[in-house]
Parts: sequence; C-alpha cells; structure tokens
Amino acid sequence: MVPFRLLSVLATGALVLGAVSAPAHAGPVSLAPVADPAAAVNPFIGTSHAADDFPGADTPFGMVQWSPDTSPHRPDGGGYEYADSAITGFGLTHIAGPGCRAAGDIPVLPTVGALDTRATVGFSHAQESASPGAYTVSLDNGVKTELTATTRSGMARFTFPSTSQANLLFKLTDSENGVSAAEFDVVNDTEVRGKVTSGNFCGEGNSYTVYYDMVFDRPFRHSGTALAAVPPTTPRSNASPSAPEAPNKPTLHGTVPRTPRGFAPRASGSDGYVTFDTTSHRAVQAKVGISYVSAAGAVGNRQAENRGWDLNKVRGAAHNAWKSLLGRVRIAGGTPERQTVFYTALYHALLHPNVISDTDRRYPGFDGKVHTVDKGHGAAYANYSGWDVYRSQAQLEALVAPLTAADTAQSMVDDYRQTGLFPKWSENNGETYVMVGDPADEIIADYYAFGARNFDTATALKGMIAEATVPNDNRPGLAYLEQLGRLPSNGKYGCCNFYGAASTTLEYDSADFAVSAFAGALGHTADQHRFADRARDWQNLFDFGSGFVRPRDASGTWTAGFSPTSGKNFVEGDSWQYTPMVPFDVHGLATAMGGDAALAAYLDTDLSSLTGAGGYTNLGNEPSLNIPWEYDYIGRPYETQKVVRQVQDQIWTDAPSGLAGNDDLGEMSSWYVWSALGMYPETPGTADLALGSPLFGQAVITLPSGHTLTINGTGAADDAPYVQSATWNGTAWNAAHAPDGALTRGGTLTYVLGTSPNTSWASDASAAPRSYPGAPGYTDVGTSGDAAAASANFDGAGYSYSAHALATAGVTPGSKVTVNGVTFTWPQVAAGAADNYEANGQTVRTSGSGSISFLGAANNGPVSGTATVTYTDGTTQSVALGLSDWTLSAGAASPLADNTVAVTMPYRNHAGTASDSTRTYVFATTPVPLSPGKTVSSVRLPSDVAAGGLHVFAIGFGGSSSARGRS
Repeated sequence: MVPFRLLSVLATGALVLGAVSAPAHAGPVSLAPVADPAAAVNPFIGTSHAADDFPGADTPFGMVQWSPDTSPHRPDGGGYEYADSAITGFGLTHIAGPGCRAAGDIPVLPTVGALDTRATVGFSHAQESASPGAYTVSLDNGVKTELTATTRSGMARFTFPSTSQANLLFKLTDSENGVSAAEFDVVNDTEVRGKVTSGNFCGEGNSYTVYYDMVFDRPFRHSGTALAAVPPTTPRSNASPSAPEAPNKPTLHGTVPRTPRGFAPRASGSDGYVTFDTTSHRAVQAKVGISYVSAAGAVGNRQAENRGWDLNKVRGAAHNAWKSLLGRVRIAGGTPERQTVFYTALYHALLHPNVISDTDRRYPGFDGKVHTVDKGHGAAYANYSGWDVYRSQAQLEALVAPLTAADTAQSMVDDYRQTGLFPKWSENNGETYVMVGDPADEIIADYYAFGARNFDTATALKGMIAEATVPNDNRPGLAYLEQLGRLPSNGKYGCCNFYGAASTTLEYDSADFAVSAFAGALGHTADQHRFADRARDWQNLFDFGSGFVRPRDASGTWTAGFSPTSGKNFVEGDSWQYTPMVPFDVHGLATAMGGDAALAAYLDTDLSSLTGAGGYTNLGNEPSLNIPWEYDYIGRPYETQKVVRQVQDQIWTDAPSGLAGNDDLGEMSSWYVWSALGMYPETPGTADLALGSPLFGQAVITLPSGHTLTINGTGAADDAPYVQSATWNGTAWNAAHAPDGALTRGGTLTYVLGTSPNTSWASDASAAPRSYPGAPGYTDVGTSGDAAAASANFDGAGYSYSAHALATAGVTPGSKVTVNGVTFTWPQVAAGAADNYEANGQTVRTSGSGSISFLGAANNGPVSGTATVTYTDGTTQSVALGLSDWTLSAGAASPLADNTVAVTMPYRNHAGTASDSTRTYVFATTPVPLSPGKTVSSVRLPSDVAAGGLHVFAIGFGGSSSARGRS
C-alpha cells in the first residue's frame, strides 16, 4: 500500500460554515460493494507512531498471532516497529497496542551458520508482505519465511539457502516481559515441545504459562539448548494516586493484590534450537500448536486444526475467515485508500479478545484451575483491555460477531464465578488491575444492547450489582462513592491501583449507568432507577464557578492548585478532556454549564485541537473519544459532522503511522469504523447511536438479528461531511440519533450530503439523542447506627451523627423539627442511607411561601453560600445561606448569628471506633422573607461553597402550606 493523506478543505482547516449547499458529488464511483474486504486490509497500518499494532498472521479472535518482533524498538504488545531494520524473532503471541510490554511469547528465528541464540537478522520492507492470516518476508540472511495461522495453531515454511547449518532458534527467554520459567524438550527428530511462563503486565506481577508443540515435515540433524540472558521485566511502579499520567502510558499506583501465581523474574534461562541440512531440499515446514492448559493441549490443538501440510490451504482458510467476518459490513464507494483504512480498522477491532480454551474445551480459569467451556458456548475468551474497549470496541464486536461477544460475556461471568470479580484489565487468565473504573459493567451491558445475548444474564446482573455495592478490589473507594457521592483527592484507598480521583468518579458513574441500563433491559426496574440515580454523582465534582469537573478533598473543599490543563487527579488526561465525560447525560452537563450555548462554546475551544495541544481534546487517547459527538445533543449536529471528518483526515491514513496513539486492543480502530459509518455508541449500556455522516456511498451491515441496516451517503465525498437531509425507510428523518430498532429490525438510512452545513437539520431539542438524568436525591450519608459507624461519613473523615443520639433528642426518620416557627421534616431514611445534600448546585423541588429556612450543619465550617429560590412564575430570589460547624469546632466556637441550635447530641460516631464524645449539633437558619404572594417551586442550593461542606437536611417555610427537603 502506498502511504497517502487526503487533501481537502477539511484537512487544511479551510472549511467554512455557510449556507446550505447542493449535494457534493465526487467523480464517477462504482457503488458495487468491495468484493473481498480481507484483500483491502493493510496490516502495516498502526505499526508506527506508537499505535503498536502487529502485521503477522492471525485469525479472528485467535489464540495465535505469529508475527515478527523487530529491533531495536520492539513496541509494547505488537512487537513490530515499521522504522526498525532487524527482526529478533517471530513470536507466537501478540497483543495489539496495549500500552505496556506484553506477550511476544516463543519467538522463533531462522538463521544460517554458527549458532547464536541472541541473533537478529536484517530485513527490508521491499521483501515483505502481509494480509489477514498471512505474513511473508525474505530476510537478509537469505531465508524466506512464510507464516499463517489457525485459531490455536500456526504454520510456517522456512526456505533456507543451501546449507548444512539451517537453524531455527527458539528464543524462549525472549517474551516481551521476560520469563520466570522456560522449557525446551525434544520429543523426537521431528518434534519439540515445552512451555514458558511470563506476565507482569505493567509491573503488576500476574503470570501465565503457555505451552507449545512444534512438528516439522522433515527430521532435524541437531538440537540443543543454550543459556541466555532474560530481558528485564517491567519494574513495579508506585506513583501517588493524584500523580499526573501521560497518555498511553499506564502506571501502577499504590498496592495491588498478590496472586498465588505471581511472576518471579529471572536473570537467565535456556533457549533452544534445531538445525537442518538444506543442501538438497531447502524448504522446512513447521506446524505449532499452543495451549494455556498443557502440552497435551498444544498437541491436540495442532492436530485438530491442521492435520495436513498444505500451507496454501491453511493460508486460504485464514483469509476466508477474515473475508467472511469483515464482510458483515459491506461498503461501497469511496477511494481505495479510504476502503483500506476502513477495513484495516475493522480488522484491528476484531483481533481481541482471544480464544483461551483448547479444542477439547478446557481452559485455565482466573482461579488457577482448569475449567471446561460452558454448554451452549463455543469457546472461552481472555485479554480484556476494559478501560479502553468499553467505549466502542465491545459494541462493534457484538454487532459484527455476536456469537463471539456472547461467549466473551459468558467468559467474564465465569471469571466472576471463579473469583468473585469480573475481569478489569486481564492478560490471559490473570488480573492486572491496570487502569481505573469498573469497565466490565459497560462491556457486558453493551454486548447485550448490541445483540449478543446468549449468556447468563441473571448471574451477570447479580455480579455487577454486587461489585457496585459490596467493597471489592475492582472498585477501590466504593465507600466514599456511596457516602460522599464522590471520590476525594485525599482519600485513603489501599488496594487496588487507585488513582485519578476525579476521573475515577466519572468512570464509576458510567459503570453505574451501564448497570442501570442492563437492569432495565432485564426488567429490574428498581435497580435501574437506583443506579441511574447514583450515576448523577458527577455533579458533585462539577465546579459551577469554573465550568469544569475538578477534584475535591474529603471535607468537600475544592482541591488546591487546580488547572483544567493539569493531569493531577486525572487519568491520562485533564479536565478539558474529562469534563465532557458524562455520556449518559449530556443534556444535564449542558444545563450545569449554563445551557446549550455554553456547552457549545466549551466544545469549540476543547476541539480546537484534536491531538491534545494546550491540554484540549486528544483523539489519540480514549478519554476524548466521546467529545466530538456531543454537539448532537445541543442542536449542532453539523459541528459533529465537521469535527469527525477532520479527525478522519488528520489522524487516519493508509500508512504505518496512520493511527494515532496505542490501538488498545482495537479500541481506537473501532472508533474509526463507527465514525466512517456515520454513528457512534455514545451512551454506555444502550443501543443509542449519535449520528455523524457516512464516509462511503453505501454501507450494508448484517445485524445479529439477521436483518440488514443499510446506510446510504448520497454525494459522499471527503469534503462533503454535512447532512443536508435524511430519510429512514423513505420517510424524512430529522434527528441526530439513529432510529429506535435500527440495530434489531434493520432498515435503510439515506443521507444527502453536501460541502456546507445545513444548520437547521436535526437542530431542535427534540432531535437530540437521549440523555438519562436520573432522579435528584440526597448526596451524602450523614447518620449511622451506633453498631454500624462505618456506614456514614458526614465530614469526609469518617465521623457521622449517631442515629441513636438523634432519636434520644426526639429526631427520627420522618419526624418533625420546629424552630423559629418553621416546621421541618427530618429525612425519611434509615441510618446508613443518604440523608442530606452536600450543597453544590442541586435543585431541590419543594413548595412553600412566606419565608424560607434551612435545617443542617457544616463540616470544617462555618460554611456559607448563596441559594436561589425559583417561584412558580419563573422569577427568582437569592438567599444567603450559612451554617455553623456541626461540632462548633469541638466546642470552641459559637453558632453563626443567624443560626439557631435545633438539635444537640452528646456524642458522634466514628468508623472503626467506639463513639466519640464530641458534642454535635444541627442548626436552623433564621427565616428569610420571600416575595409576597409568590409560591416557591424549587430551591437551587449554593454552588459557590469555597471550603468545607454545607449540608442541608431539610428546607422549611414560615406561613407555607408545605415544606419538603427532597423531591
């Protein structure tokens, strides 16, 4: 493939907004679909510029990826850098763009002459080729190497020069992360077998063992082992939970659990070799099976999947497997280069996860035991880059390969059954805890939403709810989330690899919404509402003063030193990139910012860079992938159409460097596929699709249901991204989201495209994709039972009001508290449940007139701010609100002048200890007169609290007919 970059007014930044144009038409283009999608793939895309893909032989989701590793760079996971000039070996396992060293197991290198197990061999790109399922290179030492694969085995033909010393080196110690054990055994003069143990992904300490068995079509003359130095493994890091992190460079923070199968690095080990005489017959063929269960499993896999010696037949079968799978999305039109970029992206998106079960259905579980694939499922799968792939790769996998996705979901459920946890970022059968959040929730819910439903959904939901509510290693900080409604920047998290408190809060929110969506799909309405409500926690970190999500400490104070371009307390990004990460409630985000125009201004600035310049959007890394689609939610879908095309033009090309950032097991590639189809799965756990515009004249998708979805792009061209009009099954379609049922029943979505924006198309508020705001509710747990002090955290330091002490003072759930002529209703909730608002701009629905008063207290106070009363006629009134410290600074202070002590208690509770004898109080503010003759409809609590926490338990009115503190 010849590297190219499309030149257009988009790519040069010259695209101007103007009046509606006539449809743009490219030159004559045949709209016949691509006949062989596999032939359009260029596996060298993504082999440079840190995308870390690999060009070698594989099958869809296969166990084997027989691919070259290059020197001196040998990139993480993929092992191949296009700029390198030497090959160190052809490894049997690879992972596409993971961000840390991984796999690269059992490299085999053909050499000639004297044995040197550390040898490398030069090569040139003029002498290599690659296509799905095949790789060929003629090395500088005269050996032509041809590789192909089945799901669990590889096949090679090594054509040597005429020599008596034709060697195959088994660089067993040369896994990317080194090895802790390696074994090379000669079975007979045509067969060798053994195993290697590696792992330690990102320095986490996990391990796995892969077994191999290789047979040759002719006897070798000599064999042996040689002592070799093991490459250094990834060192364990221990960064601060708040430390900034570079994009695409995962770092461990704090401790992680030690597993019984921990990685034990070694400085040296033994490699192996066999030597052939090729003076009369130059070609040596080899077949190799691998297994993560046993050597017998490796033999069985090889024998079951490749009984003969016909390399061309095996290569053809691998190609046809890819042709069939890629052909589930048939595109027509566009340039050959664009077709190649598209099908290569689809190919990369379907490399992972990987089969880990043998042909006899046995596989290694996360508990270290051997299990059998569940009845009704084809295989068990492994390798989950959870933080990455939940955004769009899982959805694409379910859409294009629903049987595989369902088996993957069942594998995740089985992992949960074995260990009590879903995989988070797992390498083979070991968890690494790399990255943050609880991404299994989104992945499983997305599989289901996009059509992969043949798995144990009941156990999946049960496990997801347990992981979201019971303390566990996958969700460090869960207690903070439940009690404070956020993860504090100065919290104590312990295990497991917790960092980036602000980002991780948002990740948990998306996970909670996915649980909600999945529960709703399964008919569990109560859980649906419960987790949709908790997903609103992002609002507790939204700073109305700056308009950004920003970190807060445990006391409620905004963490000092905040800058929207700083990565401190964020994960591989900053607040410019993370503030929009509320994909399930973009409308709520716009409202918080001050309306659609405010969010539009934010996006305009944020998307002024697409590669992270100035701290703005970085479409080379996952936290920014949702951002271009958010214009759809605020009546400006033409901006989404423009920006997405700019990304396609500026980042993606048919060249080794034509993919920005780590491919992350196909996540980045999946984004391109969705964007080229003109849609994106913005909302986790749902089949909702925000619309852009199609890149091709036509795309026909075979859906999991068997129906087809056809997307026509009339006038599609690189400089024509703008939707002028659209129809759905022949009827006008004027919405920025895909029609309901499009991914199940199918249909035809036809666009007319042009070179200038139609600013009226899909601009009405009713045309926006759905937002799911949840219901407003209390945000803080302030009261605990004396025997369960850890169930509440009023001040962020583990202290809380005692429910028993409150009851002794006459205050019980639902009881009345009257102060200064105003009667309040104490929250009707049990101890240990959310019972107050820690003020940060929440709108409380309530009704009353006359005067207004607030019942509550401050932690780290006194604390004050400004509340806003909204009347039924739409007018507003500002009300100053200040509350005294709940302990009056341990008795050293007096109440604020306008505070009256409403309740006094002789002690408070503290997590992990007996009650604390510090006296605590609840205060009522002096009633403030309201506008005569007007009735309150809602109260917006202060959003201008600078330090500490301002807690409101109830709102009351003097001379009113009702008073409520919660809607």
